[in-house]
Amino acid sequence: MTDETDDASAAAGDDGTDSADPLEPRPIEPAAPEEFGLTQVWWGDGKGKTTAALGMGMRAAGHGYRVHVLQFMKGGTASVEDVRGEYNAIAALPGYSYENSGHYGWHRFHDGTDDDEHAARARGGFERARDLVDAAGEADLSSPLPLEAPADDGVHMLILDEICYAGNRGLVDPDDVRDLVESKPEDLELVLTGGHERPEFVTAVADLVTNVRKEAHPLESGHSARKGTEY
Repeated sequence: MTDETDDASAAAGDDGTDSADPLEPRPIEPAAPEEFGLTQVWWGDGKGKTTAALGMGMRAAGHGYRVHVLQFMKGGTASVEDVRGEYNAIAALPGYSYENSGHYGWHRFHDGTDDDEHAARARGGFERARDLVDAAGEADLSSPLPLEAPADDGVHMLILDEICYAGNRGLVDPDDVRDLVESKPEDLELVLTGGHERPEFVTAVADLVTNVRKEAHPLESGHSARKGTEY
């Protein structure tokens, strides 16, 4: 056996298969998930619901799947910067995109913002969510999707961030949210987050339900939202 043969065998493994380091990053190329199609619900009074959903979206995008985030109830406040770290990170990842339908300020916080406008923006966000689910139904989710194509052409994973919060507060009709889940295409992975109260309107039709519980939170000891952790 020549030295060249020895080197080739070592690189390929004894059985001739590729033995590339699984921890080495590889180029992100369009791909299609084989087992997507579940509905996930992340709710609770603890920090981390959005963080978990966005991290899962990053994982899916890393495999070449098309991911989109639509945020409800997060239009920004005076305590945080308008441009948040997750937006910059998402924009840098192929196949990962986002949009925001939230109204500035907090609903029912008497912070000078208009609660009617919160409701209007939430309803608009829900109609956008319906459009995105319908678009996914028209796409072939069993095939790779162009990573830079608009979300209107279909996505493999759709994250509706804070939609449970909007449903709990009546800013969107809880029954409409349940109907959206029940009518989604079979291969679309749908992720719903938000709310401190259990979103009973969707937990019964979800495949995964996670209650993120708070044991301690820095806000309780006087810390404000921190750049790099909360935004």
